Amino acid sequence: MEQKPNILVVDDHSEIRASIARYLSRHGMEVSTAETASDMDRKLGTNPPDLIVLDVMMPGEDGLAACARLRKTSGVPVLLLTALDSDSDLLKGFETGADDYMSKPFNPPELLARIQAILRRTQGHMQRPAGSEIDRLAGKKVKFGGVLYDVDARVIEREDGRLEVLTSGEASLLSIMIIHARDTLSRDDLLMKSAGRISGPFDRTIDNQVSRLRKKIEPDVLRPRLISTIRNGGYTLSCDVEILE
Repeated sequence: MEQKPNILVVDDHSEIRASIARYLSRHGMEVSTAETASDMDRKLGTNPPDLIVLDVMMPGEDGLAACARLRKTSGVPVLLLTALDSDSDLLKGFETGADDYMSKPFNPPELLARIQAILRRTQGHMQRPAGSEIDRLAGKKVKFGGVLYDVDARVIEREDGRLEVLTSGEASLLSIMIIHARDTLSRDDLLMKSAGRISGPFDRTIDNQVSRLRKKIEPDVLRPRLISTIRNGGYTLSCDVEILE
């Protein structure tokens, strides 16, 4: 019998915690809850989850700080829930290493779909569809533009020797760019191929992930030469790649 994915919901509002827990449980997931970041830490120590749904606006340590701290020691996927919806607020969320975000109030079926998409990317309890493009790079290392990328470990070795660890979302996006090196892909194409979902009218997921990737792989983030922006087109990995066995 397939093991159910284990989801930890962290939110200081008891009604929201209970509502999310009930909905996800009805759709085949094991759910535990936490009220604060310190409560989250205790749950992580006793029952490590496959994914954390983390509220941003919490008393004490907020969700952004908790996510940034978590990223120093753990690669567990994080989906942020936020009442903030400005571009700068959302960018802060991605800069902490979150894999995705949703604005409150949210639609429960969409929350479920986002969680399932993240779990597919991270090869947890839900497998990607057969023949997924990203699977072509499993177990490989890739050289491009002076960078060495270990796909399974999600680790970048830069030209200067510094190591950078990618989140699952960043890794999926980079893998798609590697497979389609020198091809221009629209934001919609990149989101569908890397995350398995379509974008909303104000979705900045791809732009924010590209911004984070550039910080991790570009020698000069102000003058990017590896990931190029194509006006009215999207993005491209503008260098040759070598896939190593």
